[in-house]
Amino acid sequence: MIGWLDCSSGASGDMLLGALVGAGVPLDTIDAAVQAIAPEPIRLRTETVSRAGLAATRVWVEAEESETHRGLGDIRALLESAPLDNRVRARADDVFVRLAAAEAAVHGTTVDEVHFHEVGALDAIADIVGACAGLVHLGIDTLTSSTIAVGGGSARAAHGRLPVPPPAVAELLRDVPSIGGPADRELCTPTGAALVTTWANGYGPQPPMRVHAIGVGAGGQDLQGHPNVLRLFVGEAVDTNGRHTQLLLETNVDDLDPRLWPAVLDRILAAGAADAWLTPILMKKGRPAHTLSVLTDAACRADVLAVVFAETTTIGLRERSVGKVALEREIRTVDVGGQSIRVKLARHEGVIVNAQPEYEDVVAAATASGRPVKAVLADAVAAIRAWP
Repeated sequence: MIGWLDCSSGASGDMLLGALVGAGVPLDTIDAAVQAIAPEPIRLRTETVSRAGLAATRVWVEAEESETHRGLGDIRALLESAPLDNRVRARADDVFVRLAAAEAAVHGTTVDEVHFHEVGALDAIADIVGACAGLVHLGIDTLTSSTIAVGGGSARAAHGRLPVPPPAVAELLRDVPSIGGPADRELCTPTGAALVTTWANGYGPQPPMRVHAIGVGAGGQDLQGHPNVLRLFVGEAVDTNGRHTQLLLETNVDDLDPRLWPAVLDRILAAGAADAWLTPILMKKGRPAHTLSVLTDAACRADVLAVVFAETTTIGLRERSVGKVALEREIRTVDVGGQSIRVKLARHEGVIVNAQPEYEDVVAAATASGRPVKAVLADAVAAIRAWP
């Protein structure tokens, strides 16, 4: 199963819980996970509400005000001892670790010294564990998120009023597509940001899918003129006859030793990119440079970005979604002088339209046989043409 999150009105833990219930997760499933870890009494209940005229599910997390401030170690101990599904435990642990790292970064401390304040409160523990239980229950293998709306203005926090997005949210959304608005208030909470960025495999528009369920989770406020909801689409990926959407990442680089580029391209491809290439360009003041272009699926975006920023001197990239049509592919082999050479076949409507020997195999066969590379390549092409 795959899922798509519409975060055009932001994201919070309770909104995600509402979307999960609306998409068909029994409240009992979420509640069982919450009760398994709850160190103090917590009660969940649902309500159907309206947000700017749109029906939505609101999940209420009801708990007494807790006097206990829990750190990451305390919460991880609760997770470890709780009778939870191992997948739920691992995912919830990832979310809390991500939260702790963000809090530590903005406060200039370490993850072990972080006390989560609101994040460590009982309702946030319930939001995180409950949301992870719901997503595991749906069996979602790949989750894509839209650009995340963060709101605007300022919001009240433990240390006073902070600009929106508050520092922890801004830290959590590094390298993640986000946008201000559509309302002048906090729309994305630290809990919501941590859940989305931990679970999302990529970011972009709704992927090609056959939608089986839609959950609409309500935020606490009914905003004027805009539904304050988080939508979750759940379904199966569909065959688009070779058409699908990928991300095109591009950056202009004029200060990298050109001898490094082959290794950079190899590492980008090893990170999961579908393709990577260089285009020579001339920049201002006559400076020679290269445009690095990378084509990748959303699921590999984070890994590819990490390689680009680590291996090149760029400090930013352009990013856009592009449509791609790919022919059906198949790998077969031919024998040339006792050496096996792979051949990549491409079919259009079942008919072979391209057949190319893998060049590395051709070179290896030529080396093994002591023959010229061009001769082995010619023999491989001739063997391909002899196929029925």
